[in-house]
Amino acid sequence: MQGKIALEEHFAIQDTLMDSAGFLGDAVWDELKGRLMDIQVRRIAEMDANGVETMILSLNAPAVQAIHDRKRAVEIAKKANDYLAEQEAKNPKRFKSFAALPMQDPEAACRELERCVKDLKFVGALVNGFSQIDKPDTAVYLDLPQYWDFWGVVEKLDVPFYLHPRNPIPSMSQIYEGHSWLLGPTWAFAQETAVHSLRLMGSGLFDKYTKLKIVLGHLGEGLPYNMWRVDHRNGWTKQKPKYPAKKKIAEYFQEHFWLTTSGNFRTQTLIDAILEIGADRILFSTDWPFENVDHAAIWFDACSISELDRKKIGRLNSKALFKL
Repeated sequence: MQGKIALEEHFAIQDTLMDSAGFLGDAVWDELKGRLMDIQVRRIAEMDANGVETMILSLNAPAVQAIHDRKRAVEIAKKANDYLAEQEAKNPKRFKSFAALPMQDPEAACRELERCVKDLKFVGALVNGFSQIDKPDTAVYLDLPQYWDFWGVVEKLDVPFYLHPRNPIPSMSQIYEGHSWLLGPTWAFAQETAVHSLRLMGSGLFDKYTKLKIVLGHLGEGLPYNMWRVDHRNGWTKQKPKYPAKKKIAEYFQEHFWLTTSGNFRTQTLIDAILEIGADRILFSTDWPFENVDHAAIWFDACSISELDRKKIGRLNSKALFKL
């Protein structure tokens, strides 16, 4: 399929590059580093070879969210966003941009998002999960009260918010001790992001801000498969949910969330997501440079879904969501 749009596609600046070291091993670090730092050459060649018309670019992880010094987080977010705006301006037909945000300072995050959307014409924001604030051993999540005014700004600007994974901090990682292979995209990324998403849904956030649009990668971080159980556990007891939100969790999931195919090129999983959330809310993505563009494109172009759904997922849904 030609004309695909992909939206979990990462780059790095020198200040954040080493955040991506160690995930794939020393043997491939030089290759990964080259992929992350390139935007205009190798990346466009990969897009051309695989029918990708546009990539929406975002900073690598955890990057800004792992900078516990608030002033430094603001500085790096602005630096990354200014660099990305320069890169988009060189090739605006091929690239669009997500803002990196310093969630350590909610007011600064609001100002930076407004600057990126209004002045730099970014199409949304991507935040790498929880933020470490003031000291490294912290994990502050986006359902907390200090962020609700920020969510109001997101809704007012009418742009999607991509909640991207990161690993849990060491003090919260006891379950992975002795099993470090489970960290990252194997398992910990999905677990961390799924719980964060459920916190947002259960908090009542979507009752107040009814037009928020949240994007999750990797075909939903396992949530579609588990959504029924979240709402119907121990159904015979008739016990009311203990969260503040007014609706069932699945209703928020179906009304406020979009899912991408990034790094999860499995037809059975895609069909499960379609059945749970609908083909209108699924978006093609690759997860370059951590996954290959050709692996995503070859699978997607041939997977056993209808041609109408392929066009929606590959292109049309993203055009509508991001007003491209």
